[in-house]
Formats: sequence, C-alpha cells, structure tokens
Amino acid sequence: MDYSVTAERIDAHGSLARTKDASVVLDTDVAGRRDAFNPAELFLAAIAACMIKSIERVTPVLKFDLRCVEVRLTAVRQDAPPLILRIDYELIVDTDEDDGRLELLHRNVRKYGTISNTVAAATSLEGVIRRRLTPAIPEPQA
Repeated sequence: MDYSVTAERIDAHGSLARTKDASVVLDTDVAGRRDAFNPAELFLAAIAACMIKSIERVTPVLKFDLRCVEVRLTAVRQDAPPLILRIDYELIVDTDEDDGRLELLHRNVRKYGTISNTVAAATSLEGVIRRRLTPAIPEPQA
C-alpha cells in the first residue's frame, strides 16, 4: 500500500496539505498560529488516528463493545539536534468490558498500528489504556 500527500505553502503564515478529497491547514508560521496543527502536533495526531483506526479494525474481530475512545498524547522535544525524545499516550475507552479484555485491546493496538509501530521503532512510545470513569459528553447537535 502506498500513501501520497502534497503540501503547498500558501503564505508566510501557513500551508495546505492535500490527499484524496481532503485538506488540512498546516501551521508553518515561524511565530506559530492557534488555528492549525504545527508539524509536531500533526505528528501526534497521526499517531492518535492510527491508534483509533486500529481500534476500529480490531473491535469487530475481538467482539469488543465500546462507546467512545479518546487518545491523549504528549511529546518531549530535544533542541539540539531537534528531535522527539519520547511520546507518552493514554488510551481512554468508555466500555463495560473487563480489565483483561481492555488489555487485550491495548495489545492489539500496539501490535497492528502502522504509524505507531513506525514511531516506536524510532523513539520511545509508551502508554496505558484505561477505562473512562464518567460517560462521554456528546457534542451538541447544530
């Protein structure tokens, strides 16, 4: 399987990445901008998307019932040379499944994620899975 993305500088404040019928505004402004992901945030978002997609793939196979998944990631950056030293994550799952099944889900996420496996081969990627203690609040409908 091959992947393709094209990114183009729009101006000194941002760029646009495109693939298929989708586009994402990128924060490429040296001063930063609050309305777009910078490269490090986009990197973390890719890991989160990979983990959630892995969950979507394995839940039918495992017959794992869940209502909601949240991924929280933090990265530690080194300045010289600039690189990400470590990424920590927390998978938060709203489910009635028991703890053993929750760990089984976590093992599958770690085993089958293309992006997370690639990142784990290059830097420290460590995390936990836990049960959501309070129900997720649904987004308001427009």
